Amino acid sequence: MRRFGAVRQYRSGRWTASYLDATGERRRAQETFATKTDAEVWLSQVEADLTRGDWRDPDAGAVNFGVYALKWVDERELAATTDELYRRLLRLHILPRFEGVDLDQITPPKVREWRAERRTATGATTVAKAYRLLKAILETATDDELIRRNPCRIRGAGKESPAEREIATVEQVDALARAVGIRWRLMVYLGAYGPLRPEEQAELRRKDVDLDAMTIRVRKAAPELNTGARAVGHTKSEAGKRYVVLPAFLHLDLRRHLDWYAEKGPEGLLFVGEKGAPFRRSSFGRKWRKARSAVGMPGDFRFYDLRHTGHTMATRSGATLKDTMVRAGQSSEKAALIYQHSDHERQKEVAGGLDKMVRAARSKGDEQPKGGLGGAEVVREA
Repeated sequence: MRRFGAVRQYRSGRWTASYLDATGERRRAQETFATKTDAEVWLSQVEADLTRGDWRDPDAGAVNFGVYALKWVDERELAATTDELYRRLLRLHILPRFEGVDLDQITPPKVREWRAERRTATGATTVAKAYRLLKAILETATDDELIRRNPCRIRGAGKESPAEREIATVEQVDALARAVGIRWRLMVYLGAYGPLRPEEQAELRRKDVDLDAMTIRVRKAAPELNTGARAVGHTKSEAGKRYVVLPAFLHLDLRRHLDWYAEKGPEGLLFVGEKGAPFRRSSFGRKWRKARSAVGMPGDFRFYDLRHTGHTMATRSGATLKDTMVRAGQSSEKAALIYQHSDHERQKEVAGGLDKMVRAARSKGDEQPKGGLGGAEVVREA
């Protein structure tokens, strides 16, 4: 007589096996066996899993992936832009393949087949993002003991290898600032020499600017979603909340912008459109593309690439990695250990280095009078 489980033979001659789980519920094998020995071997494997604590409810994985994935996104407190990104990746790249299957039906071969198909249909960067999202969802399913092991096992599949971004020169930054128009020139300079993200600039208020100290306080961000809505909220990370010390050559541009274009009152937005509406990515994008074309910059040079330019110039002016990370408001576990000691005084030194570099480049190229636009040029641009 067996001490664990039971076996019996059907009229067909095949054998079945069953056992009682930890809750006392009778569990039956999902398959039949050709011999009694095969049935007993299966029971021995189940008993070993129970003894080691590796036993898993055979019905646990019978959960629809589409339902589970959307619930996974709903349960996380995501930034508006991240939430939008995840739902777009699911809708366009993941759910078309896996929405109708259960979690335990997603196998490593199916994941590899899906990734190969996506790589032929879209860009490598998008595929890497979609793969990381799929892997994260299934990792949670593993933690929830709905599946035994994560089927996303392709080494390096979630890594992105974007092409090296273009770096603008001081002369090109000045040319872009002039071409984009006097109302928006400061935004170009803050993007390069802040270096501030566009969504951070969109939520800057008059009270965040200290003209005497040449600092800007970044407290919030207002990214624009694909729906056109402004999602005012937290910065990209805690490191994004920071004081940015600006190079002294921006003093004239900053003062003029405050006098001419910023909304009145401490809560007034720093950047508003011609009709007084808050900064909109869509409308500014048209001005940016026109300015980029006028200057002769590559068609894929994004406004965001000004940050990359700022990083490079700050490093060339003597800033260390931790200085540039603090200045740009970037954060990660490893980075936090590297740049956490870059204090306010050191940031002043970095801004001073930028000031010297830009002034030297401008004097060589004789792009414009020292200190900014002359009065006649300002009138012409206005």
